[in-house]
Amino acid sequence: MIKTITMSAFFAVVIVSTPMNAIAGSGDDEWSYAGRSGPENWADISKKFELCRDGKEQSPINISDAKTANLPAIQFDYKPGSLEILNNGYTIQVNHAAGSSITVGGEKYELLQFHFHTPSENTIDGKSFPMEMHLVHKNTKGQLAVVGVFSKEGAKNTVLSKAWEHTPQKAGDKEKVASVSINAADLLPVDRSYYSFKGSLTTPPCSEGVKWMVLKTPTEVSREQIEKFIKVIGNNARPVQPMHMRTLDMM
Repeated sequence: MIKTITMSAFFAVVIVSTPMNAIAGSGDDEWSYAGRSGPENWADISKKFELCRDGKEQSPINISDAKTANLPAIQFDYKPGSLEILNNGYTIQVNHAAGSSITVGGEKYELLQFHFHTPSENTIDGKSFPMEMHLVHKNTKGQLAVVGVFSKEGAKNTVLSKAWEHTPQKAGDKEKVASVSINAADLLPVDRSYYSFKGSLTTPPCSEGVKWMVLKTPTEVSREQIEKFIKVIGNNARPVQPMHMRTLDMM
């Protein structure tokens, strides 16, 4: 178990069949992370969001007491691409060029984008990280696989430095920077063993049927980088959800 959390990165993979814009939280029904439109009231905003209250496999969760299992390795095949960065009002998102993918249990998922939450949405033994990143993939069946990264305080992340320099300050703004190359492989730890559990999207409509795989090993992000994100977006983490009858496995 992880007892002390400073500020590295930590990874999760999610597989779900739902539209791409649902991950970013976009749509016609306004929701937020606080107040009357905050997480505790998402289900009251729209009937489309009822799973946010009624679902039994909701994410994020508190990761604790995982059981050892024979889980398949996650095979990462990421390639560099030019930077396209978006402020969608809920997070900062980097859209990724085609050609990068992961393969899990023989199923291939193309990398679409990665985005951030602060503080972390998933927790370890009840403790949160200052930031969590999700890398979002999709297979040919329309199912999604999201690799999330928890960040703890440490050295400056050079990949994020390149992206943060071009962060749009206003919701809805997007910037394409052909001269800047981003490779998501540089955001991964060397050790890619992970935790696995069934879950959901962490934003409305909170669609279930999601397989999460959370890498055990974190990487590092500087305090300055996290503060820069918070200045633009603020806190954007859904609270942990009940496990109900779910199991939690690990490599």
